[in-house]
Amino acid sequence: MTVIAATAIAVSVFVSFQVASELMDRKLRATAADQLHADSRVLAANTERAGLAQVPLPPYPGSGRLMRVILPDGSTRTPVGQPALPPVSEDARRVAQGAATDLLESTDWNDGYRVYTLRVGDGAVQVADLADDSPINEFGFGMLLIGLFCVAGGALVGRAVARTGLAPIDRLTAAAVHVAQTRDLDADIPDEGGGEIRRLTQSINDMLAALRDSRQAQRLLAEDAAHELKTPLTSLRLNVELLIRLDRRGTLDSALPAESRTRLLHDLGAQLAELSTLAAELTEVARGDVSDESTELIDLADVVVAAATRARSRMPDIEVTLDVTSVWVSGRPAALQRAVLNLIDNAGKWSPADQPIQVRLRAEGESAVLEVDDAGPGIDAADVPRVFDRFYRAGSARAMPGSGLGLSIVQRVVDAHGGRAGVARSARGGALLQVDLPAASPPNASEWLTAGEDTAVR
Repeated sequence: MTVIAATAIAVSVFVSFQVASELMDRKLRATAADQLHADSRVLAANTERAGLAQVPLPPYPGSGRLMRVILPDGSTRTPVGQPALPPVSEDARRVAQGAATDLLESTDWNDGYRVYTLRVGDGAVQVADLADDSPINEFGFGMLLIGLFCVAGGALVGRAVARTGLAPIDRLTAAAVHVAQTRDLDADIPDEGGGEIRRLTQSINDMLAALRDSRQAQRLLAEDAAHELKTPLTSLRLNVELLIRLDRRGTLDSALPAESRTRLLHDLGAQLAELSTLAAELTEVARGDVSDESTELIDLADVVVAAATRARSRMPDIEVTLDVTSVWVSGRPAALQRAVLNLIDNAGKWSPADQPIQVRLRAEGESAVLEVDDAGPGIDAADVPRVFDRFYRAGSARAMPGSGLGLSIVQRVVDAHGGRAGVARSARGGALLQVDLPAASPPNASEWLTAGEDTAVR
């Protein structure tokens, strides 16, 4: 900023000097020409009265105008003591011969003369003065001093303004460097300055707050994951150690009858499956909202039908009934299918084998409403506020299989799509999990009507 300010002032002074010098030069030339013209008229009037050869030419006083009379034969008369003028030019001779009435000419401007020639009788008179460029030089020297002063002053002012204006940036940079070096995300940057500086500071503070929340969420996820993994890993380790110990002693067949061995292997398989599910859901939660899946306009009924089909293959003993209507939404199909599947899986843990899980989808105002209804024991009122928390399990659910992450994934997917999830009691006494998503306009009316007829009841 200092260099820019100084350069801008220097350029402005230079341009102003050039313009002012040109204007002053023109004005001086015009004034000198007018004065020479006036002096030549006076000399011409005297010459007409006395004649070219007799007109008195007073001795040169040592300064002032120079004069000369050009006689018809081309010779000249000059005052006594006057410095020699340049030879009569061809143009001036033409004026004396009557080819022109007057002429203003300049010899070399640096050390020459300005000469005005005026025809008189059969000859001419000339008045000249030295070409004096000292006023221009003095003016230029003065402008140079003024320019240097302005450039220096502008540089100082620019530096002061730059220091004052960029001081918040310097402090902001220092604070950012401190955060980068110390990894201390709790140190907010002072909110000072105004305009763009204030907005930049606020944006960085918001970014630090988001990083703090992310780090806190990662820490909680790691702690919760360690806690949840501890129980199945301990059980799996004990069972495997038991098998290894009995095998080393050679008493595996006698200590563990076939029925007990089968039950133990079944438990090991269940624990491995639980660990696999937990690892997959931990990966899903750890990814957060990061997904390569693009948002598109989809019929939510198709997503629900696909999720129900997968759920039936995973829970062949539980019946899943559908009552869905075509409702278009803007979303990510795979994420929405995962959320619906988690809702059905959760209901399958509680629903009696002789009672179906009811899945309903309908349009309600500007929302798509999805309900998953089971006939299980329901959810206690004390547990309702934390149903969608990660790793949360009600007291009655601690003995049930699962990772405690399924419904939290549902909540995250619903939040990402601008919807909301809730819990109520079913008319059958069980739990009613409900998801509301913003509905979207169908691709066109004909497709909406056709889809609606096809998916009214599935």
